[in-house]
Amino acid sequence: MLRLGLAREAIDAGLFLWKLLDHLVIDQAPVANPLPISTYTDEDFVGDLKIAAQQSLGQGFLRLIAPDGCMLDPRARLSDWLRDGDVVSAVASEPRLGATYGAFALWCSGCGKVVTWGHRPSGGDSEKVQDLLENVEQIQATHRAFAAILTDGRVVVWGDAEYGGKAPPGDRLRNVKQIQATQFAFAAILSDERVVTWGDAQCGGDSSGVQNQLRTVQRICATHYSFAAILADGSVITWGHQASGGDSSAVQNQLSNVKGIWATKRAFAAILLDGSVVTWGNPEYGGDSCEVQHELINVQQLQATGHAFAALLQDGTVVTWGHAASGGDSRRVAHRLKDVKTLYASEHAFAAITHDGGAVTWGDPACGGDSFKVQDQLKNVLHIEATHFSFAAVLADRSVVTWGDHRSGGDSRRVQDQLRNVWKIHATHFAFTAICRDGTVVTWGKPEYGGDSTDVRESFLCLP
Repeated sequence: MLRLGLAREAIDAGLFLWKLLDHLVIDQAPVANPLPISTYTDEDFVGDLKIAAQQSLGQGFLRLIAPDGCMLDPRARLSDWLRDGDVVSAVASEPRLGATYGAFALWCSGCGKVVTWGHRPSGGDSEKVQDLLENVEQIQATHRAFAAILTDGRVVVWGDAEYGGKAPPGDRLRNVKQIQATQFAFAAILSDERVVTWGDAQCGGDSSGVQNQLRTVQRICATHYSFAAILADGSVITWGHQASGGDSSAVQNQLSNVKGIWATKRAFAAILLDGSVVTWGNPEYGGDSCEVQHELINVQQLQATGHAFAALLQDGTVVTWGHAASGGDSRRVAHRLKDVKTLYASEHAFAAITHDGGAVTWGDPACGGDSFKVQDQLKNVLHIEATHFSFAAVLADRSVVTWGDHRSGGDSRRVQDQLRNVWKIHATHFAFTAICRDGTVVTWGKPEYGGDSTDVRESFLCLP
């Protein structure tokens, strides 16, 4: 908890100045670098004070709390809320990002506002539901719609109605704990561990055929067209488009003690507790792992492009299968896939971070599978994010390196000088958003799909 001292001082008839005192405490302990003395008139806004605190503390997302416990609106004037000698509390919040294929949603947990931008029909326009978006905890997305879980377990949806942007009839979305999505439908896990689905019936929006089996559901995973639910006993229930993973009858007797499930566009792969893997769905999308089954031992992590899977084994090596051009064939870089730490994926390419902080890529060169031009920069890599066609790596010094399709975020030169002290990155199919520690939000990629946030810059100030 941060506390900012304020004093109101008359300097002339009808003119007052607010001074931000030169002390600051966190839980009663002085801060090493206190805020400098700043002055504000009665006509200045709470947002001005908030900016000063953010810049001095290097913390971009602060809620200013008045002495009476009310959160201060950044758009309000200082004189409307504060008095001489008031102590304002500043609470740090963690920003979060969600994305459809062409729109972003930015919010802070428990905050009363969500900022959206990008392709308006795909969730970039949330104006009609903005008043309902109070105390948002989680946001999930289909291809063209968002669903937000509120603190009280209710759900607010917006975007294209045919992609889940219209809530199911009645009062079924109560006490929601978690939401997962295919490209066209949502599935919500309730507090009683049952499931409610809505959206395109053929793509998972209709779960009536398995509803009686959807008990004690712990987690849900999705291909583009079907769902797979892991139950408390480690078994799996699937529904949706049958040829895209919705029918798991061929491997049902193998689906026990399931630890986790990953998905390409049309196939699933499950890791069992013993480290083995079970696959099902369209064979051309990784649904058939027979050729590498003998290698899938002690699997620690799975990752998926749209058409292929990659498995990270306990010894740090990697096994791949599925469509060769989409990363299913890793023989070109097999000699470098040793001591791998984590796997990432775009639509048609994989990227691996090794324990020494290096990066290895393979798959479609047009989608980031060839990082040769930036390879000498890919050192001390912390994590990687991907659009459909490009990658962005955050390095240990919190700078960013990008590669892949330049139109979809692979070229960040326009904003490179802003990409400093980057905290986290998220992506639509065609654009990136980076959040910096000081609260700066940086976007690049295709403007119409989230790469240009100019129109909502002022709204960022109102977060959290």
